[in-house]
Amino acid sequence: MPHITFIAPGGERTPVEVPSGTTILEAAHANGVGLLGTCGGSMVCGTCHVMISAADRAKLPPPSEDEEDTLDLAFGVTADSRLGCQITLTEEMEGMEIRLAPTALTAS
Repeated sequence: MPHITFIAPGGERTPVEVPSGTTILEAAHANGVGLLGTCGGSMVCGTCHVMISAADRAKLPPPSEDEEDTLDLAFGVTADSRLGCQITLTEEMEGMEIRLAPTALTAS
């Protein structure tokens, strides 16, 4: 079970342990992290926009064309941006830090 850390825009860190096969969006919801994910992971809204460092992105498969198209509609996208609903966590992602985009937050 990989350990990951969510980092809120204000710097608050929330470390969690999640089963392999869980998406970042599912991990956030299961652990009270206020990541929206309005469309429930169907990749049409971009409200699970997160940012992942280059070092951690190297552990991930590249984004699909559909994910890139959805990110094109999100606010504040950077080179670090990904959709939390599209990243399935594995043991290889142990220690990953996931920064939450301010526009993807809801009250937790």
